[in-house]
Amino acid sequence: MNTNTSSAPFTRAVVNAMRKLYPEALADKSFDNTGLLLEAPFDPIRRQMNSVLLTIDLTKAVADEAIDRKDSIVVAYHPIIFRGLKSLTLADTQQQSLLRLAQEGISVYCPHTAVDASPGGLGDWLADIVTGTLTDPDPPPDDTSTSASSPDEPKTPEDPFITVPTNPGTAKAQKPAAPSEPKISEAPNTDGPMHTSPKHFEATKLKRDHAASSSHTRSTINPSSQKIAGFEDAGMGRIIKFKKAERLSNIIERIARGMGNPPAFPIAIPQGKQIDEISISSVGICAGSGGSLLNNLDVDLLFTGELSHHEALAAIEQGKVVISLFHSNTERGYLKQVMQDKLYAAVNEEWPRLREEVKKRERDDLSEPWEEALNDEYVSVEVSERDRDPYGIVIARRSAPGDGR
Repeated sequence: MNTNTSSAPFTRAVVNAMRKLYPEALADKSFDNTGLLLEAPFDPIRRQMNSVLLTIDLTKAVADEAIDRKDSIVVAYHPIIFRGLKSLTLADTQQQSLLRLAQEGISVYCPHTAVDASPGGLGDWLADIVTGTLTDPDPPPDDTSTSASSPDEPKTPEDPFITVPTNPGTAKAQKPAAPSEPKISEAPNTDGPMHTSPKHFEATKLKRDHAASSSHTRSTINPSSQKIAGFEDAGMGRIIKFKKAERLSNIIERIARGMGNPPAFPIAIPQGKQIDEISISSVGICAGSGGSLLNNLDVDLLFTGELSHHEALAAIEQGKVVISLFHSNTERGYLKQVMQDKLYAAVNEEWPRLREEVKKRERDDLSEPWEEALNDEYVSVEVSERDRDPYGIVIARRSAPGDGR
């Protein structure tokens, strides 16, 4: 059997599963580049693990992680190749990652807007968060051990907040505010600037609870022109219309809980208004960069990863509210909360089928290493621990009056 021109059979099973979950035909081909972007040759003698690493961005750190883990394939939501390449060299850091992964036999699949558009994809996940459809599976008891901690509480190595004091030894760690009391405009009173790690947007797995959700209707902003059985409601973006107006503070609480309770995130409201006096009847939703999809939408709230300065100004002057969490923070939680389990189940269906198919087709020409590879039933789907949004939040120190600083 000629293995030099074949990718790993497990990799092919993962690609098949991704295409069934998130058909590539649903992607926005006007700009996107989805699919199997790096197909690494398979060497059964030095084969990788039957494991998948999920990430939003394929950075050098994530490539290092995949190599260390010996994964067979990286599923990177954002395409690492967007435009045509005239060369592949080590001088470019992204190309360097691709070359190193290929050398190790690790392939790269990028689904991007196919995930956005698919029913049950990113758009619906964000809509579930806004409407309260996703709830904590095991709400913590109401005691001091689970509530927001004091700014004076000692910082532990496990604390995801990274404190960078102006004067070493003076800064205090700050835990996330309790989600029931959203504090958006007030900075914590710390003795030094605090850098909030983007890892704060890592959300724990929530459960779907339609009974707990606000009564609403849901529609697609830009329905897909592709008619695929089982994906009739596919399309880009979502519009939520509540049957009864919701307090903005309640929606902020839901978003904070769904995104892992970050201590702060950007919000723009019309001048002269306060959060506690604003009600929301409709929401426009777009993961990542939402400007092109959300501009001029007739809704009360725009919920996205990023909106340009002028787009946000225009929105609030129209009386709208904008919640922007930084680009990939509207995407990353989906990997842990939804995609990991869906892909694991799909691969566990696809891998046995593909193994038997290859065994039958190549039954007279299988080497011992190939037989070992095809007899390996192990399947693992994990989410990257090194993937993160490039932006964090720095809260400047408040100097006490007369301290001379």
